[in-house]
Amino acid sequence: MSQSSAHLELAHVSKRYGSLLAVDDLCLAVPRGAVYGLLGPNGAGKTTTIRMVMRITLPDAGSITLNGAFLDDRLRERIGYLPEERGLYRKMKVLDHLAFLGEVRGLPRGQARASAKAWLERLGLEEKASRAVEELSKGMQQKVQFAGAVIHAPELVILDEPFTGLDPIATRQLKDEIAAMAAKGVTVVFSTHVLPQAEELCDVLCLVNRGRAILHGSLAEVRARFAQPALRVETPASEAELRVIAGVAAVRRRERDYLVEMATGVTAPQVIRALAEHLPLLAVERHEATLEEIFLYAVENDHVSTR
Repeated sequence: MSQSSAHLELAHVSKRYGSLLAVDDLCLAVPRGAVYGLLGPNGAGKTTTIRMVMRITLPDAGSITLNGAFLDDRLRERIGYLPEERGLYRKMKVLDHLAFLGEVRGLPRGQARASAKAWLERLGLEEKASRAVEELSKGMQQKVQFAGAVIHAPELVILDEPFTGLDPIATRQLKDEIAAMAAKGVTVVFSTHVLPQAEELCDVLCLVNRGRAILHGSLAEVRARFAQPALRVETPASEAELRVIAGVAAVRRRERDYLVEMATGVTAPQVIRALAEHLPLLAVERHEATLEEIFLYAVENDHVSTR
């Protein structure tokens, strides 16, 4: 991706904590107006990467740019940030707290209060405006913190595990807000290890493991690169009987069926015919790999040389 098309770009960024190399020569290019999924297992380096973008900590090497310019404290004000951990003042009233967050992010007092009221109404919290933050449920507190991250209408929003503590209705509400922001051209970086959420929301995905990017692209591109052609097969036959069928490369037993990977160079109709000739079949269909399956395959096959 060219620098001109990247809204946020990390070039050869590294961060070490003692003997731990948390982020290792990481390169990311986040397209403008995209919902960008920063994925990875716990400890992969996602939060460290976000903290460097927010200048909470600084990289040991490499550069971070926004719109092609070095990301300094002034440009950081264009970013909205929802951290994974909550950072609310529990004794403050909800409206006062949200207006305070608006002022902290650079809004004049009157505008901050007006925007806070608008967001409380938008998120269904207007009746909680005069309540103390500590009186809200965890899900409501998360919605207040989300509103505080975007109250100043940032051009880039970074969300670190934004759906923590939310019930399905509140989760859908925040997903709709994320989609609405992206539709208006706001760039959203969404960090999570809950892969079905990323599969639903993200235009572009980056999988980080051991501080390095090991997979990058749209969901279609990622599937084309990592997903093995496979069939979902329902049969009373055994796993051993499936494995010896011509064209079958691997078999994985699941709760109610088998996932049958096809060998390179064979087509689905060829394997289906071979299965039908030798085994009783209840159902056969093409299987499109889920992001979780691709994720597991990529992480399990990520071999890092000892440094």
